[in-house]
Amino acid sequence: MGCCESVLSNEPVSEKDQPHAHSSNGTAGGEGVGGVPAFSEFSLSDLKAATNNFGSDYIVSESGEKAPNVVYKGRLQNRRWIAIKKFTKTTWPDPKQFSDEAWGVGKLRHKRLANLIGYCCDGDERLLVAEYMPNDTLAKHLFHWEKQTIEWAMRLRVALCIAEALNYCSTEGHPLYHDLNAYRVLFDENGDSRLSCFALMKNSSYGRVTPESAAFSFGTVLLDLLSGKHIPPSHALDMIRGKNILLLMDSHLEGNFSTEEATVVLDLASRCLQYEPREQPNAQDLVATLAPLQNKPDVPSYVMLGIPKHEEAPPTPQHPLSPMGDACSRMDLTAIHQILVMTHYKDDEGTNELSFQEWTQQMRDMLEARKRGDLAFRDKNFKAAIDCYSQFTDVGTMVSPTVFARRSLCYLLSDQPDAALRDAMQAQCVHPDWSTAFYMQAVALAKLDMHKDAADMLNEAAALEEKRQRGGRGP
Repeated sequence: MGCCESVLSNEPVSEKDQPHAHSSNGTAGGEGVGGVPAFSEFSLSDLKAATNNFGSDYIVSESGEKAPNVVYKGRLQNRRWIAIKKFTKTTWPDPKQFSDEAWGVGKLRHKRLANLIGYCCDGDERLLVAEYMPNDTLAKHLFHWEKQTIEWAMRLRVALCIAEALNYCSTEGHPLYHDLNAYRVLFDENGDSRLSCFALMKNSSYGRVTPESAAFSFGTVLLDLLSGKHIPPSHALDMIRGKNILLLMDSHLEGNFSTEEATVVLDLASRCLQYEPREQPNAQDLVATLAPLQNKPDVPSYVMLGIPKHEEAPPTPQHPLSPMGDACSRMDLTAIHQILVMTHYKDDEGTNELSFQEWTQQMRDMLEARKRGDLAFRDKNFKAAIDCYSQFTDVGTMVSPTVFARRSLCYLLSDQPDAALRDAMQAQCVHPDWSTAFYMQAVALAKLDMHKDAADMLNEAAALEEKRQRGGRGP
């Protein structure tokens, strides 16, 4: 982990600062719903840093986007991966329209979406930021597969997931989806399919988009899933007319599918591809038709896709754990609190050498703020502790790794793991070899679902403790 330069800089925009700010379930700022960050405004410098100044190596080639609307992957300084779509100013000439649209889509939060988590509108730059999906697109797995084609049960699951995403968006007042195709269906770390949120943005350059055109496009995706081929929308009905279902099916399935289920899917595709809107099914109908076809509900998606399992928990630590390490590995915030209360400030010894002249009124005010913070921390009034410790740190005349560690825990107990990670990293800046700083980072990373990074940090902390116990140089 880095030091001071690595501290996160993209603060979520609060409602008082952003007139359009809003969030599902009232979670604006910090961590949002289901571990998804709350929608926020990013600075251009944040996104340049995350993508090595939008380097070509960071372009997601399988995005299906046409230049100049390019999609990049990037990594924030809290180690979270993101996807960034870069527009030209001509696509969104009005910055207010762009930000309004982004905040509108940013309200949506669903497990079937690659959710929008932020935007940037800086000068001529127009960028959207979403959750990054690491396991490629439906197009890649369906048309350009290298190891194995998608089995039938997984194709049915993908169809249902897309339908559920469209149904949720429609229910939430976003029934318009631009150019739905196999490139806009993404797979997350567990192999579950998600629908890209970028195409939910309404813009006149897209042409006329209606709920019916979304249904029509869904019909072409169903044909893709049946045939294993990319079907141009203009040829979709020709693929169906007069064709025997067996002739239409993907030969790579080698007959391993149910003709009855395939017939239901083909019939649904035919209804979607009708030009009369009243003859098309709505999103709720899509879910109702596809849900009963699911025949392997207990088999994880990553198994059916043939990709490695997402690591749900940290591996066994390589070093013996102290009580602090054990509490952090179990993410037992109550035990961490008790240890920090007992440790008090003994690890701060030697971090500040103050001359007589520095003992000003300002210094006394700082120490009084820290004292109030300590009392609130001891009494588990974590919001008050955050406020008092912030008064102490904002002055900056005196630094204390313990204050950062304590405030980090307060943020964790207030469900703000991003802020907790920043403070733990600041504690490391003050004391580069202090195991507690690494332990607190491990807990924050685990809370952010970055389990491998959390495990690495836990091992690093344990190694520092072991070194200190052997007589090595410690804090």
